[in-house]
Amino acid sequence: MKPLSDQQRLFLVESDQLYRAWREVLRRHQGYKYGMRWRNINGKDYLLRLTSATGNSKSLGPRTPETESIYKQFQEGKTNTDEKFQSLKARIESQRKLNRAIRLGRLPSIIGEILLALDKTQALSELRVVGTHAIFAYESMAAVELKMELLASGDIDLLFDVRKKMSLISKKLHGEGILGLLKKVDKSFEISSAQGFRAINKDGFMVDLIGQDKGMSSPKPELIASGDLEIMEVPNLEWLANAPRIEQVVIAANGSPVLMPVPDPRAYAIHKAWLSQQPDREPVKKQRDLNQALMVLYLVQEYLPNLPIETEHLRYLPKKVISKSMLDLSNLKK
Repeated sequence: MKPLSDQQRLFLVESDQLYRAWREVLRRHQGYKYGMRWRNINGKDYLLRLTSATGNSKSLGPRTPETESIYKQFQEGKTNTDEKFQSLKARIESQRKLNRAIRLGRLPSIIGEILLALDKTQALSELRVVGTHAIFAYESMAAVELKMELLASGDIDLLFDVRKKMSLISKKLHGEGILGLLKKVDKSFEISSAQGFRAINKDGFMVDLIGQDKGMSSPKPELIASGDLEIMEVPNLEWLANAPRIEQVVIAANGSPVLMPVPDPRAYAIHKAWLSQQPDREPVKKQRDLNQALMVLYLVQEYLPNLPIETEHLRYLPKKVISKSMLDLSNLKK
């Protein structure tokens, strides 16, 4: 575990600030996406707010001083937002090059591209990154670099809370689903014929869509879109779904800052420790789970004192699981 240099820390902070500022302007920029225009209907001008690329619109009324003022304010706002958006986009590109020059980025670029695409559609707010790649967010929180061999993974797990309405994420993805978005990032992504919850690209990189197990009596989760990835239900994943959500800016290998939503690192460490003790878990994965749990636990205790590992702060986890996991980890650290 190596702390970042002062220069790397500075660039990480600047990247975080720039990305969050760009993201805020992006939301406003998207609000002007389809525009506003006048249309003559039966000899009378009406102000229309366009709502889709196909020309659907909503009438704001006939031409009056009030609607002319609305139109003027809209055009001024659009121009102002466009200028801010392009300026921040250029600054992020400049920062990306600086980040790459000092080797600040570690997150695989393909993951950065997927997260960025999800964030642009606002679908990222409905998902969390769990599994190995969540650790990139935790090391960014602590401004350290962890052992890369424990971070290497050929897949990313995206957790969707199955208690939420499927229509929320479906609408944000414009009915194209997760697969449709992945294909915009890399057109070679296809759903695995053997595992419907997994998409694989030409390089063998995998994206898994998972959710918490609702039990045998509950109906199977719906698809986000027709022909999309299925949601694989995983036992006890509600521990991570219930954990506080943390949105951390991380730096991809190409230098680009991206937002990664992850569960609280304390929940992650305890869940990984629990996984490592399950008799049906593959031996090779059990040891890796344990090593990752120890690594994240150490990171929290040494670099994130604002996150105490105490049952009163972890009420979303079963007390027995907390106690046993912490005892197992403490014994191993000795």
